[in-house]
This record gives sequence, structure tokens and C-alpha cells, in this order.
Amino acid sequence: MSREDQPPSESPTIRTVAMPADTNPSGDIFGGWVMSQMDLAAGSVAARTSGGRSATIAVDAMIFHRPIKVGDEVSLYASLVRLGRTSMTIHVDAWRRPRATEASEKVTEANFTFVALDEQGRPVPIAVS
Repeated sequence: MSREDQPPSESPTIRTVAMPADTNPSGDIFGGWVMSQMDLAAGSVAARTSGGRSATIAVDAMIFHRPIKVGDEVSLYASLVRLGRTSMTIHVDAWRRPRATEASEKVTEANFTFVALDEQGRPVPIAVS
């Protein structure tokens, strides 16, 4: 099986359940809700990597392969893919698992770029440990 057929083997950065308040009139979960959850997962990795404050500055194109339904468990896998002087790129995969099944399906993926910030909100070099 390819990477597209199975979620990553590590634990997700975030796992949540899609709720009715997160839907559009058709009953599907809003794409913006999914993107927000992905940004939270990427932000968690960015905070650990930078050792402090960071902000999202870019997100590459997202293509939604399948919808998320109310009650689906959504798992977000985030990993650092590039580290610059003040910026970092974090790849996030979003997977859904419908209720009462063990089958997971990839929903979307994207690269989030963050910049490390000082207390005044200016870019700051990331200390590599």
C-alpha cells in the first residue's frame, strides 16, 4: 500500500471529532474548519521547533479529495519538512475515519510556512539545538 492508502504510523499531532456546528448547509464539514485544524497542528510543531512564538505566513494549495461528515474522527499529522533561518515549513496530512469503522481516508494535505517571532512580532532566528 502507498502512503496515500494508509495514515502515517506515528501518533497524530491532533485528533478531533467533526461536530454539527462545523457544517455547511449540505451537512459536510466546512473546508475552513479543516484548514483551521491543520493550522493548529502545524502551529504546534512550529512552536516546538522555534521554542516560542510563531505565525503562519503562507499555506500552499489545498485540494479536498473527499468530504468529512459529522461524527468523523479527524486525525492531523504534522511534520517539519524545511527549516530556514527564521522560517519553517510544516507538512500536514488530514485523514478521516467514519464512525464505527477502522478504515481511514486521506482528506487533504498542505504545507504551512511559519516564521519565528520575538516579543515585538519581528522575525527572529530559530535556535537549532
